Amino acid sequence: MLTAFSLHIKNRLPFLKEKRLLIAVSGGVDSVVLSCLCKKLDFNFALAHCNFNLRAEESNKDENFILKLGDQLGAEVFVQNFDTQGYADVNKLSIQMAARELRYHWFAELADRLHFDYILTAHHADDNLETFLINLTRGTGLNGLTGIPLVNNNVIRPLLNYSRETIIKYALDNNILWREDRSNESRKYLRNKLRHDVVPILKEINPNLLESFQNTIDNLNDTADIVDESLNAVAKRAITKIDDNGITYKISEFKKVNNPKAYLFEMFKAYGFTEWNDVLDLLGAESGKQVLSKTHRLIKHREFLILTEFPDGRHKVIKIKESSVISYFPSGGLHFKNVDHIKDKNDSKIYLDKGKLKYPLELRQWKEGDYFYPLGMKGKKKISKYLKDEKLSLVEKENTWVLTSEGNIIWVIGKRADERYKVTEATSSILKIELK
Repeated sequence: MLTAFSLHIKNRLPFLKEKRLLIAVSGGVDSVVLSCLCKKLDFNFALAHCNFNLRAEESNKDENFILKLGDQLGAEVFVQNFDTQGYADVNKLSIQMAARELRYHWFAELADRLHFDYILTAHHADDNLETFLINLTRGTGLNGLTGIPLVNNNVIRPLLNYSRETIIKYALDNNILWREDRSNESRKYLRNKLRHDVVPILKEINPNLLESFQNTIDNLNDTADIVDESLNAVAKRAITKIDDNGITYKISEFKKVNNPKAYLFEMFKAYGFTEWNDVLDLLGAESGKQVLSKTHRLIKHREFLILTEFPDGRHKVIKIKESSVISYFPSGGLHFKNVDHIKDKNDSKIYLDKGKLKYPLELRQWKEGDYFYPLGMKGKKKISKYLKDEKLSLVEKENTWVLTSEGNIIWVIGKRADERYKVTEATSSILKIELK
């Protein structure tokens, strides 16, 4: 296996040779063998071990084993203890998902803080098959069936081509010790049920199951490349705008394709949506209709879909002193300057009679009940009615800010100034406010 592993590194992962590596080590045979192989190849690496405190004294024995392994390999060892059960309870996660989040967050933090180039994990061919079956049983799209990637950003899985049987044989042949996690024998978790009850039957039916499975994965990845190419072409035509409000898509481009639901799924699955019939119905829905995920919204606005994150709630009120030169808020910065004449009027710039202002000014999001006197018009108008008449989307409305003096709106930022504060022949001091 050492010869094959060395060749595999040379052909697929040659960049690891000169890099600083962090190996995730549980104490099981897979991660211990990976560590020993990396030592044989003279890699520059350290070990990282998570003590999840889920198996009482056994967890502490795993930790001690890893510390001794580090001494044997001449490698630095990092150990982190977690209250995994507490984290799972607070975040309403399964123990397995909680452990996964804690593990990868810590690895990423460690790599960033101590300048490790890559994180190596010991996932192997059997893990890949089990992951495929888990996704298959739960229901998934094409990407859920393309297997665990060899390289995923800075996470590398060098053993992905090797079976558990091959790894165990290498350990036995080379007198390598490891720790057995008895929880892996429990049928409590889906992965273990598949590992002990399903996969052996599949291997009995097809002794070359892992080789056949790898061919299937290769074919599915080839198909995924074709899908991505088609998806990118539709996205290029559909996306009309990307800004702080979100991403705007032309509905007509989804209606042109043979299977809009499939394209919508591939386009928006990463944002947590699950009700795909509702997403499809948005194409013909009235403006303002929206579909929600836990983190995002997909909103129908006229002939467009707008993808945006959930708003964080109402922003605080920003007070502006008379001496202020710049005031920042989520949409940019307001620049204040005293001038002696009006020049280059546009939506992002207003000129006010400074003598009519009372400080401090306040900058905030608009709210129900707000009204102003639109410049050039007689009478007042509710902000809600003004924004509706301007045909703004829900997201644009939510991100509209106003500048006020003593509670009176001076400016609907970037849109319309107030008639009451305009410059007249009687004005002695002009204030220019510009949105940048």
